Amino acid sequence: MYSERASRLTGAVVWTNTPSGTEGGRVLPDGCMDLLWHEGRLLVAGPDTRAHLTEGPPSTWAGIRFGPGTAPALLGVPAHELRDRRVDLADLWPAADVRRMTARVNAADDPARGLEDLALRRAAETTPPDPVLGRIVTALDAGRPVAAAADGLGLSARQLHRRSLAAFGYGPKTLARILRLRRALALARSGTPFAETAARTGYADQAHLSREVRDLTGLPLGELLAARG
Repeated sequence: MYSERASRLTGAVVWTNTPSGTEGGRVLPDGCMDLLWHEGRLLVAGPDTRAHLTEGPPSTWAGIRFGPGTAPALLGVPAHELRDRRVDLADLWPAADVRRMTARVNAADDPARGLEDLALRRAAETTPPDPVLGRIVTALDAGRPVAAAADGLGLSARQLHRRSLAAFGYGPKTLARILRLRRALALARSGTPFAETAARTGYADQAHLSREVRDLTGLPLGELLAARG
């Protein structure tokens, strides 16, 4: 069973997941990065460019999902270095510090809350993300073309690409594709017909939507929605 709630850390989501089936899960790209707890370990999930397939027997996971572009400031690592990767937190931070943090999370009544407390402490000690990153997300999530988004932010195409790599893990065109996918899936899950979903989210037609869904998630749209209930 999967559950989530808004975090006390602005823009973040706290979640837990205990799969009930015997098959691995499918984590869809969403422009975000996560701090994870799994079987007493702390890990970081970098930004995905394609669906990430989990393996192994079902077990409980907890995480805090940071909004697009916000995790690198907390982690002190450019997002592109973690693209399509899951790494131990000890690979990024001093091992002694991570042992203390891990002990605190493991001692918490709820690992998800322990992760949230850790993220809040870290946020209090680090410089907030550049506000322009939020404006990049807003512009691209509104469907603005990359060139128009750059102009509106007073950035050159090269500057926008460089900032996007560090903050989101990939260039603005990939981020725009992933944000558009999120919008389309939200509409489709609400019962909006696929053709209307395509038109309302900026795809050329339903076939274009279908190709993008299969490319980014690995499944046809109908099968993807059925798999997620």
